[in-house]
Amino acid sequence: MKILFHPNREDIELTSVLYALSDPIRLQLVLSINKNGEQPCGHFDFPVVKSTMTHHIRTLREAGVLHVRKQGTQHFLTLRADDLRMRFPGLLETILHAGEL
Repeated sequence: MKILFHPNREDIELTSVLYALSDPIRLQLVLSINKNGEQPCGHFDFPVVKSTMTHHIRTLREAGVLHVRKQGTQHFLTLRADDLRMRFPGLLETILHAGEL
């Protein structure tokens, strides 16, 4: 089983987080997870092919925005809200609020 890379809280960089959230699909993905909690990868219905969705999820995971948990063949996505709040106070709330407008 392939082990997925998740940066430690202290290794999450502001530029990586902002880059990851700069894409409209990735932002919508994060907004959905924030609103509904943990969700499987297959739950999302964005107008992109599976490989592109995988790229978006990997970008968010490697930036430290999402945690991906494997369970069998499923991948479950969770927002790393506590880590982001500890690392960059106020940033997550600002981005989520702006993304909902």
